[in-house]
Amino acid sequence: MKRITMKELSETERPYEKGMKYGISALSDAELLAVIIRSGSKNNNALDVAYKVLDAHEVHKGIVGLNFLKESELTEIEGVGQVKALQLLCLAEFSRRMSKALYKPFLSFSSPASIANYFMENTRYMEKECVYVLLFDSKHHMLKDIKLTQGTVNQSLVSAREIFVEALKYNAVFIILIHNHPSGDPTPSREDIILTKRIYEAGQLIGIELSDHIVLGNCCYVSMAERGLLYEKKPKQKS
Repeated sequence: MKRITMKELSETERPYEKGMKYGISALSDAELLAVIIRSGSKNNNALDVAYKVLDAHEVHKGIVGLNFLKESELTEIEGVGQVKALQLLCLAEFSRRMSKALYKPFLSFSSPASIANYFMENTRYMEKECVYVLLFDSKHHMLKDIKLTQGTVNQSLVSAREIFVEALKYNAVFIILIHNHPSGDPTPSREDIILTKRIYEAGQLIGIELSDHIVLGNCCYVSMAERGLLYEKKPKQKS
């Protein structure tokens, strides 16, 4: 089958000309990507390559797939070499950072929803669990956020010791834990709850309070503080 070059397409089908005439909002996802890709291969023009990129992931089709594709998967597509693959990965990372930056001016560390929305951009497309600790001073100003560990598909291994080593290093008074569930369901597991209570109790002993443990899903979250899952509730003593 003869390759159709971009010049052979009608003006209304060529992404550059279409974007200049009607505005970039008139371009489809594939056309936008073709403008970024710029050139194709011997057998495919830039638009053909763009369609192949958008269809490359087995599960996530369309532009969201760019967040899940690896360099090795991109370079398997005809017309995408290492340079183009890197450009596409940079595009996905740039998009994530833009989205995160939109939330930053409204970030409130007293609001689990605000924290979840901000950090969800870091974890939404991860295929493995990842644990972060946020460190705060006595006025609840964040001192630092630290990525503690990246685990298997459904479990991250983290100890109270490594959490409080970091907290003591920065003289933190409060901490918040955050981790993601790659399944998209933020419901805390039994292990999540046990770990949370262990860290809360350890913090009470050394004077560093665990304010919350937030589990992130796909566009949703669970705050263990809001659910009352930070510590064991002691039964009321009878008078």
